[in-house]
Amino acid sequence: MFKGVLFDLDGVITDTAEYHFLAWKKLADDLGIEIDREFNEKLKGVSREDSLTLILEHGHKLEEISAEKFAELAKEKNENYVEMIQAISPKDIYPGILELLTELKENDIKIALASASKNGPLLLDKMEISHFFDAIVDPASLKAGKPAPDIFLAAAKAVGISINDAIGVEDAKAGITAIKASGALPVGVGQKDELGHDIAIVPDTSHLSLSYLTTVWNEK
Repeated sequence: MFKGVLFDLDGVITDTAEYHFLAWKKLADDLGIEIDREFNEKLKGVSREDSLTLILEHGHKLEEISAEKFAELAKEKNENYVEMIQAISPKDIYPGILELLTELKENDIKIALASASKNGPLLLDKMEISHFFDAIVDPASLKAGKPAPDIFLAAAKAVGISINDAIGVEDAKAGITAIKASGALPVGVGQKDELGHDIAIVPDTSHLSLSYLTTVWNEK
């Protein structure tokens, strides 16, 4: 039996993707760079700094941005985003997630947040589910973000289990790649064409439950 579940946040626990897109789009517009929803798919599951790098490369402006200006832009994007997410509340938790967290807790299965979002603690507080989490990994403490495995390895370590005894839940390709590289068992939320045909995938979070995860684990 698995001993822990390592959760991504955006697109798995709640949907902050739209807020991220709007905040990035505002920043890009101010820089004279055009990004659309299709381009935004590349930013899902990717850290703030790496996302900004992708946008600047897309607009052929990376070379002209100093390290100081880069830090300012990242800070500006985050301030816009944080302002937008103030309205998030328990009603924004995805279907099935609260029930799953409750089941995991009742069965003494460790729960960790493995999100590239530095606003993870704030979002969990706003949804009133912080008490379910045994650990929240600070993405700023890692050498590399997703698709590198660092965040999932750190999450397993933080809750005191072997990565081989963990399930990782993700909705982004970069996150699935990171889970595979870490040695945890991946479970995707989304479509097989996007996330892969070689892993367990549910179309949405309402299909996630302790019994489902147990079945996937036993079949691996």
